Amino acid sequence: MADRSLRGIRLGAQSLQSEEGVVFHERIQKTYACTACGRDTTLTFAADAEVPETWECRTCGGEAVLRVGDGTVSVDHSDDKAPRTHWDMLLERRTIPELEELLEERLNYIRARRGAADDSSKLSA
Repeated sequence: MADRSLRGIRLGAQSLQSEEGVVFHERIQKTYACTACGRDTTLTFAADAEVPETWECRTCGGEAVLRVGDGTVSVDHSDDKAPRTHWDMLLERRTIPELEELLEERLNYIRARRGAADDSSKLSA
């Protein structure tokens, strides 16, 4: 440590470690072509990693497909389920007439509150 004095070195600004003796893992680069905006995204993976067929586009958030040679990998979406929306989950718990009744109750409650607020503002004016 005597040959590497800390005097004159800003702590945290520079590392005293070197990359000598460090063996980096093999890497590969794969390119994904976005189906929505047409942009290409190049990603780096470990050489032994399983590379996904699709990736989310960094620009538009659309689906980017792995490019192999001059073409792209074909992705089969036949077994994908459509995402359930809030409306779908609500319809699992309530029927349309029940929802209409609840809506009418809430609208009456809001109208009553607004009517009370309008009456109190008229009294103070």
